[in-house]
Amino acid sequence: MRYLLLHTNAVDLGPIAAALAAEEIETCLVHPSEALRIGERPTVLVLDVAEWTSFHAEDLRRFVAAGGSVLAIGAQHSDDVPPAIPEDLLAAFVSRPYGRRQLLVALRSAYREAAARRDSLRSREEAVTRTRELGELTRIGMALATERDYNTLLDLILSQALEITGSDAGSLYLVEGGEADDEGTETERTLHFKLAQNHSRPEIPFITHTIALDRASIAGYVATTGEPLVLDDAYVLPEGVEYSINRSFDETYGYRTRSMLTIPMKDHKDEVIGVLQLINRKRHPDAKLRSPEDFDAEVIPYSGRLVELVSALAGQAAVSIENSQLYEDIERLFEGFVRAAVTAIEQRDPTTYGHSGRVASMTVGLAEAVDRAPVGTYRDVGFTREEIREIRYAGLLHDFGKVGVREQVLVKAKKLYPRELALIKQRHAFIRRTAEREFYRQRTEYLERHGRQQYDEFRAQLEDEHRKQLAELDHFMQVVADANEPSLLPAGTFEELIQLAERHYEDLDGQERPYLTDDEIRFLTIRKGSLDDAERLEIESHVTHTYRFLRQIPWTKELREIPRIAYGHHEKLDGSGYPRRVTGTQIPIQTRMMTVADIYDALTASDRPYKRAVPSDRALAIIASEVEGGMLDADLVKLFIDAKVFQRTDA
Repeated sequence: MRYLLLHTNAVDLGPIAAALAAEEIETCLVHPSEALRIGERPTVLVLDVAEWTSFHAEDLRRFVAAGGSVLAIGAQHSDDVPPAIPEDLLAAFVSRPYGRRQLLVALRSAYREAAARRDSLRSREEAVTRTRELGELTRIGMALATERDYNTLLDLILSQALEITGSDAGSLYLVEGGEADDEGTETERTLHFKLAQNHSRPEIPFITHTIALDRASIAGYVATTGEPLVLDDAYVLPEGVEYSINRSFDETYGYRTRSMLTIPMKDHKDEVIGVLQLINRKRHPDAKLRSPEDFDAEVIPYSGRLVELVSALAGQAAVSIENSQLYEDIERLFEGFVRAAVTAIEQRDPTTYGHSGRVASMTVGLAEAVDRAPVGTYRDVGFTREEIREIRYAGLLHDFGKVGVREQVLVKAKKLYPRELALIKQRHAFIRRTAEREFYRQRTEYLERHGRQQYDEFRAQLEDEHRKQLAELDHFMQVVADANEPSLLPAGTFEELIQLAERHYEDLDGQERPYLTDDEIRFLTIRKGSLDDAERLEIESHVTHTYRFLRQIPWTKELREIPRIAYGHHEKLDGSGYPRRVTGTQIPIQTRMMTVADIYDALTASDRPYKRAVPSDRALAIIASEVEGGMLDADLVKLFIDAKVFQRTDA
């Protein structure tokens, strides 16, 4: 039937039936006290003017607002609608007496208005629905775009798909394989059952596995064809299809897979990267499916509109997954680059192997301690996950500038370079051999001139002088070896070395040469460490090299402070550090933390050839003395000690 007509007892249906004899119409008797309901077809309410007041005005307004229309039949001699009837509620009015044609025109006018109202209402409802759906997709798209954690992203995709479709359960598959292995052979492509959710049975355990990427399964079929698949009842499949459903899950857990929507997720190249499978769309989204009756009452098929909606969501999801994978690839790439950079540093300076990793680890540990601090100067300071990563990378790369320092300076363990010490040893050996030659020459000449007369006395005296000379030469070499050690020595320690160095010997050309050259004396009289001023400045330049190198890298917004953090790791709060001698608040907190970690590791490292490792308690005491001297941040050092950050050595 095309129309629905509501009427009261006061309305004579005879003329109306005659007027609408050729129309498909259903009539329904209503009472003014009953609620007026709109049918699935255009609906008209026919009233006698006399009974208008028997209806509640609000009921009539709701009826009209819902898409119905009202036809009023007036009393004889009525010239117009009575003032009590609002004109905006009337679609048509017929006054008595009326003819069949007049009544038919009024009825058709009322039905046209009813149909127009229903169409308009449906359009508005559809517009509202589409606007809501668009808003939902936009909201979901924003959520997917901002989520960086891969597993959280997958969980979000599935949960949002279940929510917007009112589905009870669902699963997500990802395509894996198809890439060349180390031998260049392409690996087999499979579908990885990555995630599952079940609203009614959340206690069911999830077990990840892979299935073949072919048309035998529903998910495989969709991944292979790239087309959505809608099933009203997964147990009643169309004849001749290639796919089948695995009922083992239902049989094991007492579930019933009925309506199913399976959508391919395609990337920007229109390649399927995964499959989104939704199960059992529910009439009431919050309903639980426990008994067979629940499945019969609640589960409904997926509509064409939902196919479009989920397809749009799947497209967003595929892009988000692709972006997340790309982001992880970039992170892995950068992590590999950082590791390679650290390896390059440590290969140039093997004596500091592991230093960068330990400093990074302790700096991160101190940042986490600051983040947890309930009281103190830094109680309101916190670090995000990205900022912690920034701190870690800055720690790993803080010494990268050492690649710009000459290797011989970088690995210099003693005051003299090995080739210079070797030259002194050769010189010592030459002087010693010359002395021995002179000893034998004098013995021979004595025998030639005097024979054996008083020879024994001469020989004894000569041997005594020779022994003293050799002892002095060996003592000289021992003094050089002692002075060559990079220890901290007081002033006035090198007088004997300088006196011995002023002695001369005759070279092969007969020229007088000093035991030590001016450069050799300069190096051997270094009071602290193994480097002279020029070499120390060259070593200190590694900080500037680090900064310049790191500035060349186009860091992301989250990592852009890495160069600045690493630049100041040798600065001190009192301005006594290097290279810029900045003070106080000019040094970022991240850098202050790294400075503490760097000093502790440098003191306690056991692999430095130019110094002995300092015990942990002694190292902490030295750091405490620098706090008292105003060089280090007292609050950070306290957290470093209280939280036992110094025990953290994992890179």
